[in-house]
Amino acid sequence: MNKETQEYNDSLFADDKEICDLLAMEINHNLADAENKIWHRHPVWFLNGNPIVGYSKLKNCVRLLFWSGQSFDEEGLQVEGSFKAAEIRYTSVEQVNKKDLKRWLEKSKVIQWDYKNLVKRKGVLERLM
Repeated sequence: MNKETQEYNDSLFADDKEICDLLAMEINHNLADAENKIWHRHPVWFLNGNPIVGYSKLKNCVRLLFWSGQSFDEEGLQVEGSFKAAEIRYTSVEQVNKKDLKRWLEKSKVIQWDYKNLVKRKGVLERLM
């Protein structure tokens, strides 16, 4: 695990740390080619400089966010924000369904919107193929 991501996880209370450790392990396993770093103070994984997935500690849960998740056509993910992101929130490690997570991570490799060039395109997202 990336050192900064481990430090982020280690800074959390036990229940949240357990969720984040599991998420990081599964993401690293399923997105082996992704770059992991702290971005906007949270662990995020990138493919070719494009943000794919990340998580953050919110007040009463851990949020797992897929930047292109609205295009996954998955009932388990909820719309987040005004672009193409979707999320799921966890309050215990038992809520993390590894089978669903693996499927979402596989989709995140092939279904991507170009967030990397969002500013250059003045807020217009384009689908990557």
